Amino acid sequence: MPATLFKKLQSAAKHANKNLVLKPCLLGRPTLPMFVLDEQPPDDLSSPSLTPSPPHTLPPPVSLLKPADWLLRDTAYSEVVAEHKQSRTCRDCECFHEDELDEMQFAPVTPSQGLTCTDDLSSCDLTRLSFISHIELSTFLLALGIQTKRTRPLRSKTRDTGVFGVSLKSMLENDRKTYPGVKVPVIFQKFLCILEHGGLQTEGILRVSGSAARLKFLRLELDRCCSIFDWSAVRQVDAAGLLKLFIRELPTPLLTQKHLSTFRAVIGMSSEVHKVQALQLLLLLLPEVNRDTLRALLVFLRKVVSHQDQNRMSLWNVSMVMAPNLFARCQHGNVRTITKQREELEDAVGGAHLIELMIRHQDLLWTVPNFLLSQVRQMNQVANQKQLNLSRTTSRLLRRRNEKNQITDLCEGVIRVHAPLNTKISMAIQLDEQTTAKDVTTRFESESSPAPQHLYEVGGNIYERRLHPDCCLLDVYRVNPRCDWLIKP
Repeated sequence: MPATLFKKLQSAAKHANKNLVLKPCLLGRPTLPMFVLDEQPPDDLSSPSLTPSPPHTLPPPVSLLKPADWLLRDTAYSEVVAEHKQSRTCRDCECFHEDELDEMQFAPVTPSQGLTCTDDLSSCDLTRLSFISHIELSTFLLALGIQTKRTRPLRSKTRDTGVFGVSLKSMLENDRKTYPGVKVPVIFQKFLCILEHGGLQTEGILRVSGSAARLKFLRLELDRCCSIFDWSAVRQVDAAGLLKLFIRELPTPLLTQKHLSTFRAVIGMSSEVHKVQALQLLLLLLPEVNRDTLRALLVFLRKVVSHQDQNRMSLWNVSMVMAPNLFARCQHGNVRTITKQREELEDAVGGAHLIELMIRHQDLLWTVPNFLLSQVRQMNQVANQKQLNLSRTTSRLLRRRNEKNQITDLCEGVIRVHAPLNTKISMAIQLDEQTTAKDVTTRFESESSPAPQHLYEVGGNIYERRLHPDCCLLDVYRVNPRCDWLIKP
């Protein structure tokens, strides 16, 4: 493609986004760590990029933000957008119509509203959540009139050893032999650590390319002897190049080949709230290691943008730099026609818009909407009844009896909390409207506790769910009166 055409498209893209400034919309809860290590990794690999730092830019006043009340609804997204078939608009399009001079911003969601994060759920619940999200996303896109192509995963050569060209799953399995509980590949965390220590203030970080010869040398050395690699000689510009190379060389794209076309289709949606809703559903379809790695990357990219006064990397600049790495188009043949070049450029601009959206609204993307969690509870309830092999008559009688018992139990409002790892093994607690999870864990705290304690909702209509410290326990009790209450790290 001629250079003049590229400059015109790039200028148009920048002009359309010249007013975009990152305004973090943090949840009312701290981001949970992406991994837990039993011992400190070598070379100070306690990845700070996985815990958000205070942003340098102040968020807009809450009064100017749009309430993200669509997360609290019991109605599925697909039912709301069904109005598009008649009028080409819906309630969300009208309520969340963004200003042409500014980007959409959503108000923080408070933990007391009972919402949960993907990190809080067990793998069994996440599996059911992924199944439901797949059905909901298909119905959601159909209601909006968006068609996506089914893409078969490409057969690519993979390796079991080394760093580059190794699948995330294989890397994670190897890392867990040394660091049990790790959720993001250690080498990926190391790249982020180097960039974060002194690189956030470096002008043009992620954009400035290092020496190609040096990058090739470092790649070969990492593949040959990663365990004894000398990280002290790696500069920030080298780490930036290695990070982008690592993402590009993955045998399966970070967003997966299966869902890349659906991610691209999100750009064509008219309403930003619909884009966020679609991304929420899409991210639940990703494999767990892909989702956790993407989350670590987005947290780091937000930190880069928060230092844009020093590094000159605005939200749009960061998005443009990372788009070719996450949305690389598979090339067929060596001849690159003008049409192919134009498609590549369109993919780059569209991918940049999508990355920009994910960085700006990343906290909302990991929040599970109420209607999805309710459907997970229903599926678990049905599965429990099938395991008991109950007949319809028996199930009906037990349901009526449970409803009566639930009313009696709610009047008493007493739960028994178990803490097998603590000195106090169990305790009966009377609930009221103000009782939170933190109130319960505080009663079990002691100086001998090795790590912060969390309250978990276990059993009943959920496998396991970690409760936020500010979560109202009476609301959880009403939804799942048959659950057990467990305290553990």
